[in-house]
Amino acid sequence: MIRSRLALLLAALPCAASAHNIPNDVTVQMFVKPAGEHLNLLVRVPLKAMRDIEFPNRGPGYLDLNRVDAFLPDAAIQWIADFLELYEADARLPKPRVLETRISLESDRSFASYENALAHLTGARLAPQTDVFWDQAMLDVWFEYPIHSESSDFSIHPGLATLALRVITVLRFLPPTGVVRAFEFTGDPGLVRLDPRWYQAAFRFVEFGFFHILDGTDHLLFLFCLVIPFRRLRGLIPVVTSFTVAHSITLIASAYDLAPDGLWFPPLIETLIAASIVYMALENIAGAAIGRRWMIAFGFGLVHGFGFSFALREGLQFAGAHLLTSLLSFNVGVELGQILVLLLTIPLLEALFRYAVAERMGTIILSALVAHTGWHWMLERWDRARQFPIHWPSLNTALLALMFRWLLFSAALAGLLWLLHGLLRQRIEGRAQQQ
Repeated sequence: MIRSRLALLLAALPCAASAHNIPNDVTVQMFVKPAGEHLNLLVRVPLKAMRDIEFPNRGPGYLDLNRVDAFLPDAAIQWIADFLELYEADARLPKPRVLETRISLESDRSFASYENALAHLTGARLAPQTDVFWDQAMLDVWFEYPIHSESSDFSIHPGLATLALRVITVLRFLPPTGVVRAFEFTGDPGLVRLDPRWYQAAFRFVEFGFFHILDGTDHLLFLFCLVIPFRRLRGLIPVVTSFTVAHSITLIASAYDLAPDGLWFPPLIETLIAASIVYMALENIAGAAIGRRWMIAFGFGLVHGFGFSFALREGLQFAGAHLLTSLLSFNVGVELGQILVLLLTIPLLEALFRYAVAERMGTIILSALVAHTGWHWMLERWDRARQFPIHWPSLNTALLALMFRWLLFSAALAGLLWLLHGLLRQRIEGRAQQQ
């Protein structure tokens, strides 16, 4: 194999003047279909992404289609198969066979479906007199992997991020059940379960939620404002739980398409999230009563839930058939991240107010700093939100049905709040009587 690669490279050197540059953007298309004892992988990659191979040219730089076929299998192995890891259950599949390769034009649309792509790979090649530059051609490949059963659980790690500065992979998995699963990701997504079990989806989304809350500066600042007046985990539990329940509701509602889909909605929600930070910080400065803060946290939690949904929108493709499980798991991960932040923040605040600054003065200073940051965010985000006019929907049957569902949802939500408030009130009164 090494000798054949060297021979092909040496044979091609006189045909090209210089090495290829790294492309800026590359889109890779894939079909994965298990069938019997084989797994078929059809791949389309721009030829310009294969930088170390100088394909034979003719004339002003056209591909020499009479000679280029000898280079394609080696290029497919070196630049595609060597960077792909496919698994059946937890066992990595061996190296694939290259069944077919084709040079295609950028205008070719055969990869719109698996059947058309397969027919293209087994059909006629481009005519030798076709004039196509090497950096405007596509390489289509049919790989075949040996498997034990087409009904197994399959995974893939598409490590193709080295093909360009930015690589977008569009992958479609066609299991025997006939339910096509589509994926689209940028760069290296790690191991992708093509049809995950519920526990695999749950674990992935718990991890996703945990790290998302740690990376979300605005959510952390809001949580920080909640912590400052309490500094006791027992007193924070109903507040943080209320916030979690609220953002879970709107996150699930958004995932089931119950939220507005206009371009104006995401920047408006981001503005409201910044406004929630400013409000909580000003409330800390004013010294407002904190007995009902759990209700404020619930109201703003509804807004933050829509913010979580924007970040989760792309990740839901990894949920498979377990959408609700994945959403609940994401919220579990968010809750775990919030608990970690509380466990780290509460002792630091306690030490600050005990040894460095008086509690009231420290609360004002910290809240003022947070309010200053949130205020600038709010103004910047509002400027972006104003660029998208709100188009009110016309009154029709679909809108009335949506309004009716939200009315039922609001009634159920109000009942839940009333129930929680009653339970908390009874608990507080019971503790007071015991004391």
